[in-house]
Amino acid sequence: MSAVVVDEVSFRYGERTALSAVSFDVQPAAIFGLLGPNGGGKTTLFRLLCTLLPFQSGRATVSGHDVAAAPADVRRAIGVTFQSPSLDGKLTVGENLRAQGQLYGMSGSELKQRIEQITARLGLADRLRDKAETLSGGLKRRVEIGKGLLHDPQVLLLDEPSTGLDPGARHDLWRSLAELRDAGMTVLVTTHLMEEAERCDRLAILNRGEIVALGTPDELRASVGGDCLTVRGPNPQWLADRLAEMFQVDPRVVAGAVRVEGQRDHTLMSRVIEAFPEAVASVSFGKPTLEDVFIARTGHRLWDEGHS
Repeated sequence: MSAVVVDEVSFRYGERTALSAVSFDVQPAAIFGLLGPNGGGKTTLFRLLCTLLPFQSGRATVSGHDVAAAPADVRRAIGVTFQSPSLDGKLTVGENLRAQGQLYGMSGSELKQRIEQITARLGLADRLRDKAETLSGGLKRRVEIGKGLLHDPQVLLLDEPSTGLDPGARHDLWRSLAELRDAGMTVLVTTHLMEEAERCDRLAILNRGEIVALGTPDELRASVGGDCLTVRGPNPQWLADRLAEMFQVDPRVVAGAVRVEGQRDHTLMSRVIEAFPEAVASVSFGKPTLEDVFIARTGHRLWDEGHS
C-alpha cells in the first residue's frame, strides 16, 4: 500500500488556482520530493496533507487514512517540520522535546526513552541541556525534525527543511533524512533547490499548480533526451534565429541564453563557435540536469517564476 496517495487534488484562493488536478503516490520507506518555485503550489499541497487546509476538490490518503474524513488519524500518522522555526529558544533541547511529547500525551519513562532514541539517531544526545537559541541552524533543524519524530509517525512531512542552512548543515540534514529512510521512514519534502531534488528517490515537479513531470531523477533527466547546448551572447534572439537556419535545430531563448536541447551531435558546439565568433560570449555542452527538465517542461528556469 502506498504511504501517501494524492488523487486529482485542486485548490483555489479566490480567483487564483494554487493546485490543478494534482495526482501522485509515495511508496513506503522512500524520500519523495515536491520540487517547484515559490508560489508553484508546494506549500498549499503540504498544508492540505497536514490537515491545515480544507479539501475543495480531489482526495488524499496518508497511511490509509483519508485526510479530509479522518484528520485526527492522519495527524497521529504524520510528523511535521514546517519552514518557519518552531523551537522555543529559551528552552533547552530536552525541554523542547518534552513539551512536544506531552502534546501527544506522552510522559514519564516512555517519553524519556523516546527522547533518548530520537536524539541518538539524530546526533543530538550531547545537546539535551543546551538552550535552543545557542544551536547552529543545522542543529536547530535536527531538533525540529526530532520533535516531529517523537510520537513515532509513519510519514515525515518537511516544508523547505533546509531554509537558512549553510551547505555543510544542508548536507548533514539530508544525511539524516537518508538514514531515516533507510530505517523505514517515509519522507515527503518540498524544495526549490535542484541539489536537494537530486537526493530524492522520486520527484513531482510542480509549476503553477500543475505537475509537469513525475519520476525518479534519472528517469526525468533521461526524458529530455540527448545533451543540452547553451549559448550566451549579446543578442540571443538573433543568435537563436541564425542557429535554426544554419544547423536545422530548434533553439529557444531562456533567461537570456540560447538553449538547444536533445542534442547528440558533439561537434555542434565547435561549429557554432566557428560560425559566430563575434556573437558568442560563452558556450557549454553537457548532460541534462533537473534544471533542464524543468525548462523543457515549462519554458523557463525554476527561479524565474518565484514569488515571495
